[in-house]
Amino acid sequence: MLCMSELLAPAGNIESLDAAIGEGADAVYLGLKSFNARMRTSNFAWNQFEAAVYAVHKQGKKIYLALNTIFEERETERLYGLLSYIDKVGPDGIIVQDYGVIRMCQEFFPNIEIHASTQMNVESAAAANLLYKDGVKRVVLARELGLNEIAEIKKNTSAELEIFVHGALCVSESGLCLFSSFLGGKSANRGMCTQACRRYYTAQYPDGLAKGYYFSPCDLQLIQYIPDLMDIGVDSFKIEGRMKSAEYVGSVVAAYRYVIDHCKEDKKAALETGRRLLASDFARTKSDFWYGFKAQDEGVLDAGEKVLNPDQAGGTGIYLGKITRLRAAPPELIAQVKKTVAPDAEPDSFKIQMAHFSGGSYDPEPGDSIRIHSKDDTGRMSHKVRSVEIDEDGTRWVDIPLKFDQGDSVYLLQIKSTSKRYSHILPQNMKNYNRQVRDETLPLLDLTPVPKNGISFFPDGIYTQVSSIQDVFFAQSLHPVRLIIEYNSGTRNDLILSKTVLPISKKAIFISLDPFCSPETEKRLAEDFEILIKNGYNSFVVNNIAHIALLKGKNVNMIAGPYLYTFNRWSASWLENQSIGAFIMPYENSRKNLEASFDALVRQKVLIPVFAYPALFRMRFALPASYDFDSFTGREDEAFKVVSSMDGSVVMPELPFSILDKIDFLADAGFKKFLVDFSHIKLSKSQLKSVSASIFKKQPLPGVSRFNWKNGFYSAQQIEMHKASNEKSATQFHENRTEERVSQKRRRTQKPHPKNSKRR
Repeated sequence: MLCMSELLAPAGNIESLDAAIGEGADAVYLGLKSFNARMRTSNFAWNQFEAAVYAVHKQGKKIYLALNTIFEERETERLYGLLSYIDKVGPDGIIVQDYGVIRMCQEFFPNIEIHASTQMNVESAAAANLLYKDGVKRVVLARELGLNEIAEIKKNTSAELEIFVHGALCVSESGLCLFSSFLGGKSANRGMCTQACRRYYTAQYPDGLAKGYYFSPCDLQLIQYIPDLMDIGVDSFKIEGRMKSAEYVGSVVAAYRYVIDHCKEDKKAALETGRRLLASDFARTKSDFWYGFKAQDEGVLDAGEKVLNPDQAGGTGIYLGKITRLRAAPPELIAQVKKTVAPDAEPDSFKIQMAHFSGGSYDPEPGDSIRIHSKDDTGRMSHKVRSVEIDEDGTRWVDIPLKFDQGDSVYLLQIKSTSKRYSHILPQNMKNYNRQVRDETLPLLDLTPVPKNGISFFPDGIYTQVSSIQDVFFAQSLHPVRLIIEYNSGTRNDLILSKTVLPISKKAIFISLDPFCSPETEKRLAEDFEILIKNGYNSFVVNNIAHIALLKGKNVNMIAGPYLYTFNRWSASWLENQSIGAFIMPYENSRKNLEASFDALVRQKVLIPVFAYPALFRMRFALPASYDFDSFTGREDEAFKVVSSMDGSVVMPELPFSILDKIDFLADAGFKKFLVDFSHIKLSKSQLKSVSASIFKKQPLPGVSRFNWKNGFYSAQQIEMHKASNEKSATQFHENRTEERVSQKRRRTQKPHPKNSKRR
C-alpha cells in the first residue's frame, strides 16, 4: 500500500522558497546566518525566518530549520540564545548534527522537534532507535545507502525516515569529511566546505602522471525509485540544493511532485513525465549511486564506477565554451543589478563584466543559469544571466561575475524556458516580525568528574593505534599503555578466532570500530561483539551511534572515538548519558577549544591524538579499477595518498599531523593520555624511530601539519574583526604620528619665553 510521503524542498533564499511552495512542496528547509551546513548560501535574516514560518504555516505546509553543524564551547551561550528564539518562533523542527543541541533541547527546550541530520552519520536501525528513544523524531539517513538497506532500517525502527532523492552527492561518507578543514580550517562540519574533492588532481600512475577530477561525484537522481520508496514507507523525500537557483528548485520539485501524486494511477506514465520535467536540469551527470545493488560487497565493488568520472570537469552542466574576450559592463546594467540584489547580499554579487564565449554549442539567454570554472581551479560560481548584447558583427556578450578571466570555462545549468514567476510567500509588510536572538545566560554544565582512584581501564601514557595484526608487534617499540586495533576485514578473523598470540593482554587492547555502520554491518557486529567479549576484549572505541546501541548493557568500556564529535561539553554530556566513559579528541579540534570544553577535573577522560595520518575523507566503495594509483597531488603541490579495499577507500595526507613535541605542555595542562595513530599505513622501523625521537627529544617532526591545533576553525567574522582591529591600530598610529609631528613643529617655531631663556 502506498503512503503519501512528504516532499521536502530546499530554500536557500526567498526566491527558492517561493518556487518550492509554488510547485507543491509539502515542506521546506532553510538556514539562518549561523550554525548551518550551507554557510556559503545567502540564508535568512531573523525577520525573514519568522515571517516564513508564519507564511508557510498559513499555507498548511511545514518548515524546518537547519542547525546541522558542530559548535565550539565558546559558542554554547549564543546557541542557547538561538534555541530560545527558535522555541518562540515555532518552526516544525530543527535539523541537527551536534549531540550538544539534543542535550540542550532536552534540558531547556523540550517542545522543539529534533531531526538528526545526514551529517550525524546514521545508516542503521540501531542508531535510529537510540536517537528516537532520546527524543529525536526523525532521522535523515546517510546518502550512501541502497533501497534494500533503507527497507531494512524502516522495518526495524519507529523513527521517521527522511532520505535525499535528488541533488549533489558528497564523495565522502556523510559527516566524516575533514578535507576542506585540513586544507585551511574551512570545515564541512561547520558549513564552510570548499568542495576540495571536486578539484583537478594529478595522479601518479605506474606508467606516469595523469590529471583528472578523480573525486568529483555525479549528482543523485532517484525519481525512478519513488514508487518503491513510498511502498517501503519512507516519510520524507528530500531535495538537495540550498545553493541552487529558484528555477532549479522549482523544476525539480515539480517533477517529484508529479510522480508522488500520480504513480499510483499509472506508474510508467508518471515516471516518464517526471523524467521529462527534469530534462532541463543541466547540472552534473546523474547517478542512482548505491541503488540497484543486492549485497553490500557488490556495492563496494561497483558504486565507484557509477558515481565517479575523472574526465568530467567538476561534473557540472553543458559546456558553453571558454571565455575568450572581456569588456566592462554598461553602467546602466550595473545600476539595474544593484537595484535587484537583496539588501544583505554579498558586495561581489553586483560586480559584473561582459564576456564572449567560444567553443560551445549553445548561446545563453537572459534568465539562463550558468556556472563558471576558473582555469586554475581556484574558484567556481553559479550565475544567472541578466543581459546579452550582440555587436554588429554578431559577437555575443554575456554578463558574468567580475572575478573571472579569459580561459575560464562556462557551463549551462538551467535554461530560461523553465523559469516561472511564483507568488511571494513572505508578507509585504514585515514590521510585525521583529523577534531577535537575545543575549541569555546559559546555566553552567559540569561533566562527571573523574573518580579519586582514576579510571582503571584508561591509564595515563602513550596509546598506539594500528590497522593490522602485523603492526601490533611493530608498535610495541613505543611501549604503549594501551594498544588500539582497528576492526576491519583484515583484523576481524584474527580477533574473532584468536589466530595470532598477541604480545599484549586483551585487557590492554581497545578495538576501534569503523565510523560507517550499515544494516549488514550492524547485524555482523551484533554477532561479533558476543564473541569478542567472550574472548576477553572489553574496551571499544565507538565511532557511530549504532556502536553505542549495540554495546549498551554489555558491561564493557566505551570510548567515544574522534568521529563522535565532542567540540563542547554539551555533546560530551550527551555521550556520557549514553554510557561513554572517555573521549578521543576530534582531529579538527584546537588546543583552545579543547581546554574550554574539558575542565581540569575531567581532563583525564580525554585521549589526544598527537600523531596521525587523518582520514581526510572516506568513501563507501573501492576505487574503480582504472584508478591504478595510490598517491596524487593538488594544485599547490599538496600531496595525498589513498588506500582502497573491500572496507572502502580512505584519502590521507602524505605528511602526517603531529604535535608530539607538545606532550609535556599538554601534560602540564592536565591532559595525560596521548594517541599515536598509525591507522591505514604500513608501519616501518624508520617511522617508529622518528616518532620515538620526537617524543623523547620534545622536538617537532619536519614538514608535518598542525591541522587546526593552533588556529582553530576558519572564521570569516574573526578575520574581519582582526582586519578591522589592525586597520584601527594603523589609523590610530598614523593619527598619533601626525599629532606628534604637528606638536614638534609647533615647539620649533614657538619663541622661548624671556624668563626661560638661557645665555650661551
